[in-house]
Amino acid sequence: MQKMIQFFKKDVVLTASLILAVLSCFLTPPSLSYIGYIDFDTLILLFCLMLVMAGLQEQKFMEFVGSRLLSRTRTRRGLMTALVFLCFISSMFMTNDVSLITFVPFGIMILEMAGLTGSLCLTITLMTIAANLGSMFTPIGNPQNLYLYALSGLSLPEFLLLMGPYTAVSAILLLLFLFLGYKQARLQVELEHPALKDQRACLLYFVLFFLCILTVAGWLPHVLLLLLTSAALLWKNRRLFVRVDYSLLLTFTFFFLFIGNISGIESFRAWILEILDGRDRILSVLISQVISNVPAAMLLSGYSSHVTELIIGTNIGGLGTLIASMASLISYKQVAAGYPGQKKKYLAVFTFCNLVFLAVLLLLGML
Repeated sequence: MQKMIQFFKKDVVLTASLILAVLSCFLTPPSLSYIGYIDFDTLILLFCLMLVMAGLQEQKFMEFVGSRLLSRTRTRRGLMTALVFLCFISSMFMTNDVSLITFVPFGIMILEMAGLTGSLCLTITLMTIAANLGSMFTPIGNPQNLYLYALSGLSLPEFLLLMGPYTAVSAILLLLFLFLGYKQARLQVELEHPALKDQRACLLYFVLFFLCILTVAGWLPHVLLLLLTSAALLWKNRRLFVRVDYSLLLTFTFFFLFIGNISGIESFRAWILEILDGRDRILSVLISQVISNVPAAMLLSGYSSHVTELIIGTNIGGLGTLIASMASLISYKQVAAGYPGQKKKYLAVFTFCNLVFLAVLLLLGML
């Protein structure tokens, strides 16, 4: 019991989703219809992607690629650009939280080796923004995209075209911040080049990742993906099943139950629909600031008929407050643990930069 209490204390979003799901059961008594509330396709994709990414992390694949890219940089600005765009590009394929878990500690180590810890707050802030914005380009970049993409009925090219302009503008803004924030000073950093632990294992994970892409594109059934991925990893590396973020899967499940239960209450549904009328994007941005963009996407999806607006709004809504995207907390915890004296400065820099990016992307949407 003590371990369960500690588990729920650590994850506020999971705890809140559980409480909401339980309370909603008093409004709609439990029945077999609950099963229909759960989007099993989204859960299967999330589960399989987490398994594959855990395998690649275990093989040090991201550090392997990152160290080789960074070894080619010769200036301070070039180093920071490489760190930021490592997060931007990688998050499109391995989710924003995995990108930050991998590259923020790596980035802090590089800054320490180069004697550039004075730029720590701005650099980690830009890496975090890059991961959150790069991830919006693809359906597999973050959890809410996976869910909303399945709900929207968009094809993969249509999704990429929808988010392409926002991703391109985000890249330009990042380059502008990098140009203004860092000098073009010469720099020499000697990096170790970690080797891949097992090339055959990496090849297997890439094959499984390709199967995930085929499933996202609608060319492979979700159940078949689950069977193939589970069988391959039970044979090759069953330890990966322990490294799956089951709290995220539970959070999704609890929100599915909550949304399904309250959707049956006509008066509440009518009230939400009235508030949402023509305001899907801005409301998803505002709600994300308070409860983060994944719960915001799941909450509003039960009422909005403009899913593309929710896709744009919840992705842009990952900017702003520290909890607008839960992935941002990963970076904050790394800074707070290693440099507790810079917590206030980091929060100030983080908030300022996020608000600038948020304002520009909202303006782009209006235009």
